[in-house]
Amino acid sequence: MVKRTGPTNYQVQLLLKELEPKLHESNFWRRVIKDLNKPTRQRREVNIYKINKCARDGEIILVPGKVLSVGEIDKKVEVAAMNFSEEAKRKIIQAKGKVMTISELLKNNPEGKKVRILG
Repeated sequence: MVKRTGPTNYQVQLLLKELEPKLHESNFWRRVIKDLNKPTRQRREVNIYKINKCARDGEIILVPGKVLSVGEIDKKVEVAAMNFSEEAKRKIIQAKGKVMTISELLKNNPEGKKVRILG
C-alpha cells in the first residue's frame, strides 16, 4: 500500500503553509485546508452556471479547486479559487465580478466571514 504524502504541487504546498496558522482558529479555514489536502482528482471543479445558480448578488464564493466556463453568469460576485479557466475569468469580470486567489481572500478576509464554499 502506498503511503499518502499530501499534495505534490508546489503552489498548493505553499498555500497550505500559509493557511496552517488558521487551522485552530477557524472552522471555515479548517474545512478549506481539508479540501485542499485531497488528491487532485477529488478536488472540486465548479462551472459558472452553478455559481450563478447558488450565489447571491455581491456574495463571496470560495472554490477549493478549479472554476470552469460552462454556462453564463449575470450576478456580481467575488470568486476565489485555486485555478480559473481563461474563459471563466473573462465571464466573471464581464459580469462586474472579481476574480482572486485563495491567498488574496485570506489576506482580505482572515476570519472567513460571509464566504460561501461551493463545489
